[in-house]
Amino acid sequence: MKHVRHFTPSLFLSWVHVCLVQANYAPYFFDNGARSTNGNMALLSLSEDTPVGTHVYTLNGTDPEGDPVMYGLAYEAGSRRYFSVDKNLGNVTLIEELDREKEDEIEVIVSISDGLSTVSEKVRILVMDANDESPEFLNTPYIVQVPENAPSGSSIFKIEAVDKDTGSGGSITYFLQNIHANKFTIDRHSGVLRIKTGVTLDYEKSRTHFVVVIAKDGGGKLRGDNKVFSATTTVTVNVEDVQDTPPMFIGTPYYGYVYEDTLAGSEVLTVVALDGDRGKPNSIHYCIVNGDEGSFEIGNATGAISVIKSPNQLKKEVYELKVQASEVSQEGDISVYAFAMVTIRVVDLNNHPPTFYGENGPQNRFELTMYEHPPEGEILRGLKITVNDSDQGANAKFNLRLVGPGGIFRVVPQTVLNEAQVTVIVENSAAIDYEKFKVLTFKLLAIEVNTPEKFSSTADIVIRLLDTNDNVPKFSSDYYIARIPENSPGGSNVVAVTATDPDSGLWGEVKYSIYGTGADLFLIHPSTGIIYTQPWAVLDAEVNSKYNFYVKAEDTDGKYSLAEVFITVLDVNDHSPEFNENIQEKTMIIGSPVKIEAIDQDAEEPNNIVDYSIMQADPANVFDIDQSTGEIKLKSYIRSLDIIHNITKNKDCIWSVVVQAKDRGSPSFSTTAVLKIDITEETLHKGPMAAFLMQTKDNPMKALGVLAGVMGIMVLITIMISTAMFWRNKRSNKIMPVRRIIKKRQTPQSRAVRMEWLKFKRPSNAAEKFIVEDDAKSLHNENSNNNIQVAPVPPAAPLPPPLPDLAPRGDTPGWRVPTVSGSLTPKFINKQLKKRGHSSAHNALVSELKMKFEKRNAAIGEPHI
Repeated sequence: MKHVRHFTPSLFLSWVHVCLVQANYAPYFFDNGARSTNGNMALLSLSEDTPVGTHVYTLNGTDPEGDPVMYGLAYEAGSRRYFSVDKNLGNVTLIEELDREKEDEIEVIVSISDGLSTVSEKVRILVMDANDESPEFLNTPYIVQVPENAPSGSSIFKIEAVDKDTGSGGSITYFLQNIHANKFTIDRHSGVLRIKTGVTLDYEKSRTHFVVVIAKDGGGKLRGDNKVFSATTTVTVNVEDVQDTPPMFIGTPYYGYVYEDTLAGSEVLTVVALDGDRGKPNSIHYCIVNGDEGSFEIGNATGAISVIKSPNQLKKEVYELKVQASEVSQEGDISVYAFAMVTIRVVDLNNHPPTFYGENGPQNRFELTMYEHPPEGEILRGLKITVNDSDQGANAKFNLRLVGPGGIFRVVPQTVLNEAQVTVIVENSAAIDYEKFKVLTFKLLAIEVNTPEKFSSTADIVIRLLDTNDNVPKFSSDYYIARIPENSPGGSNVVAVTATDPDSGLWGEVKYSIYGTGADLFLIHPSTGIIYTQPWAVLDAEVNSKYNFYVKAEDTDGKYSLAEVFITVLDVNDHSPEFNENIQEKTMIIGSPVKIEAIDQDAEEPNNIVDYSIMQADPANVFDIDQSTGEIKLKSYIRSLDIIHNITKNKDCIWSVVVQAKDRGSPSFSTTAVLKIDITEETLHKGPMAAFLMQTKDNPMKALGVLAGVMGIMVLITIMISTAMFWRNKRSNKIMPVRRIIKKRQTPQSRAVRMEWLKFKRPSNAAEKFIVEDDAKSLHNENSNNNIQVAPVPPAAPLPPPLPDLAPRGDTPGWRVPTVSGSLTPKFINKQLKKRGHSSAHNALVSELKMKFEKRNAAIGEPHI
């Protein structure tokens, strides 16, 4: 029983399944209405400006059995494919650009399939308009013929343009470009072109007008933006001529001439008139209205005016003719006309040129002889010239002018009518110069002024000049510079001056002379201008090396000019160097040079430059001499007397040296002298006093005078200090002991005072020497109220300090008086006294100096060592 219940449901399900398969239903599209975006694409509308690639629709349907469906798009044969579809999703995409103007409806077959059944439907898609078209003008180009007499405001043409768009995008509005400068207007809706109100056309002023017309649509949407499109075209308006303008004469004003040889019946001139209406001109008819007085006639068709009488029958010189030009229509009617005035002048024939006449008839060459430099404004009365033109009126008018060197003469008159007397006047006297021009040649021209032939004549004017003495002799230079050696003999040539006088004959001969304070030693040749020295003249550059004087050049009339002469006497080496008188004996301290000096009296270098040299010395190789300065010093290895004693046995150290002074002239001169040199060794400590004594070693009186002055100052200071202490003690009522002995004690260095005293020592040679010894001195004041102990101090540096105060100060170190051993001989020394050692006057001065120093030491109470 269980088995039967199980089998029965299975059979039932199988039967149901078979029945369903046999009853399969087809899929179908949803119909979602006209504005839906999905369904079966029925009633779909798209704008023609939809971009390609846009998703425009979604096909949507279903299968009753619930099976999946697929979508498809198909087109009729020959149709353009505008869309594609995603078969699974049903998305429809635009793949071809739409253009409503070409195709405003698109038929598409859409299909839906469930795999077994397929359902297809034909749908129609509407293409909507977008403003993508511009207006287009029809039947171009536009060329319009308008008569010039068309009334203002009249219609002349209708312009038509179309726009393929619909709605506002397809509506057209018309405009004109440059509306204010235009003679036309246009109806903006109909496109009718009219002549602007109040404006007329004129063929004679403008034959063609170009009118630019703009057609603009009403605008519309295009890809989301509002677009307005326009187009332009040009209307050519040709103005047709109408007979409305009178004739016009061409080439006015009119002038004609009848000459004395003109034949009767000859044409004088032709007038020309044209119809003012150039488009369709009429022929012109000419006639003379008045003024001809029976003497002239005109060709009616040609306008040629002719004289009908011979010139000698014409009564007037000027005729004024009034000529009329009339238009003749094609029918032969004379309508409008115009007038013109014609002036005809009867003139003389220009058949005679101007002619020059002299005293004997026609002449074309005139000559004159005159002195140079006549007064300005003077008339050349030797020239008698007449000029004449036999023609009449304007033919006899001509100008006169001179052709030649300009600005010298002028001719009067400058303009002549028929005949005149010609006058030549001096205008520039300076230019009439015999030295520049012996002969002046001019062309006198007479040229007609107002004639077409410009007849002319010429005459030669030749002026021969005579010379006058109008020039001054002139030197070739304002000054002359010369040089002459001082050893030149008398009569030597120095320099040649040159002056020229351009005058001729005797007036051009020049005579030379010299004068001035510097001319005493010189002469000049009166004809040649050669300057030379006097026969007895002796030149000496050392006495006078510069001479300056004037030279005069004079002609026979007394006219002269001056030049300055500068003469330099060149130095010649004619002097030997000369030594100073006091060089025979010199004292040399080891380490300090001695100097010799020689002077050369020559005036210039190198003749007066002296070089020094040692010719002989015994022993040799001891001295050196500076070639330029003359300083003699010991060889560098000699630094003490001991070295000298080793060289020679002469213990006095007085040596003879032969020195030479030689100039640098050519030839060179030299002088030798024997110099005795006393060599000593400096033992004094260097200081200001030592430097002073070294400087005055050759002048002992100066040294003694300065030392005496120093001692006087020290005594005066001592007296002033004692007086001041006396008055102070007197005011304090204290009794001070005359002398108080205080035990010496060591004092600070800052309060120490050092003195260097001169002590006389017998020299070992002819020179006197002073030796400085350093001693510690105890100084105290006159009141004995202080106690000063002086400690020895090393010698000071050899720099020359300023002269110190003689009064000791507690805050400054003590001062020293150095001395220098040296000769104190006068400038001229007696050789016997030199051998003896010193003079009595010298010994007396030194002894007096020694005594003063000893008294000073005793007053202070110091022991003398």
